[in-house]
Amino acid sequence: MALELKIPAVGESITEVEIGQWLKKEGDTVKVDEPLVELVTDKATLELPAPVAGRLSKILIPSGQAKVGDVVALLEEGAAEASSSAPTQSAPAPSQAAAAESKVMPAAERLAAQAGLQASSIPGSGPGGRVLKEDVQRAVTTPPPAPQPTPGTPPTPPAQKGERREDVVPMTPLRRRIAERLLAAKQNTAMLTTFNEADMSAVMELRKEYGEAFQKKYGFKLGFMSFFVKAVVQALQEIPQLNAEIRGTDIVYHRYYDIGIAVGGGEGLVVPVIRDADRLSMAQIEAVIADFGARVREKKIKPEELMGGTFTITNGGIYGSLNSTPILNPPQVGILGMHAIVERPVAKNGAVVIRPMMNLALSYDHRIVDGREAVTFLKRIKELIENPVRLTLEI
Repeated sequence: MALELKIPAVGESITEVEIGQWLKKEGDTVKVDEPLVELVTDKATLELPAPVAGRLSKILIPSGQAKVGDVVALLEEGAAEASSSAPTQSAPAPSQAAAAESKVMPAAERLAAQAGLQASSIPGSGPGGRVLKEDVQRAVTTPPPAPQPTPGTPPTPPAQKGERREDVVPMTPLRRRIAERLLAAKQNTAMLTTFNEADMSAVMELRKEYGEAFQKKYGFKLGFMSFFVKAVVQALQEIPQLNAEIRGTDIVYHRYYDIGIAVGGGEGLVVPVIRDADRLSMAQIEAVIADFGARVREKKIKPEELMGGTFTITNGGIYGSLNSTPILNPPQVGILGMHAIVERPVAKNGAVVIRPMMNLALSYDHRIVDGREAVTFLKRIKELIENPVRLTLEI
């Protein structure tokens, strides 16, 4: 009996998706929850899994636009069991499976997870093909293969000498939605930006002194973002105007702290949200951020994880940006921009010294945030980052 594979509800206010790459062909057998096709929404790229084990008998919509509820394919339930009569390679015994898993050394596993790599896919140079830490380090430093074009990216065949050419490609739903939201933010808010700078010496010393112990205990690095999330939460508690939104003629002050972290996802910037960031330790914040980064790259982020948020942090510094004016993420009224850390001369106690400095930018909606609150907020971030002990003492 044929089972209809329908486009599910993939998030609030999303009614249309674009059919991306089919991961299975007609006639292929599939397991329960095995990904069948990529769905590109206006928030993220997701995978649609098989609801039952069987065979993909017919693809009805191979590409293009589809609406929530549309039937995109037909599945024959149970066909997988019928095909299992064909000779197949026997599954490894439990002892064999355990031996296979042990081919990845713990240190290599941790390093691969931090780098967003699958340790089992890295060739091992240790005894019996074991994957060592050095193997992962080589994989990290080896230049990756040229990336495949993503939807909405123009093809780049070699240009002929003197050729004048235009490549026209449709915008993906994600890129269209980004364009709409950015334009709306500029048109519907009274956005201003204020700037400051922070001496990163103290944070860098802490990371240098305790980074190795932190990584050994938790399995991932102590990054900069957890310091800024903690600083933002503390500053928002002191200056609630930046943790608010406008609803009609009312101002809604949020008494919870859901912090959006901008993550580059290939097709555009997505902003997964750390819920109740005020209740999390720095280790928990780093774990959530690492998980978001890995799942954004693997296109496994959930639509509901991109919704809501009371304030956003974006880090253009990872791309080398020295300064910027980040655009608000409505209905939020504040966004903090971090930038590259650069050593430069600064005046300290009457002397010129070299310090690792980061430019900070706070964009805010002037309709409900006055300049005094915005400047005070950013100055508070600077104070907390330059003296991070205050983050733990909450003073």
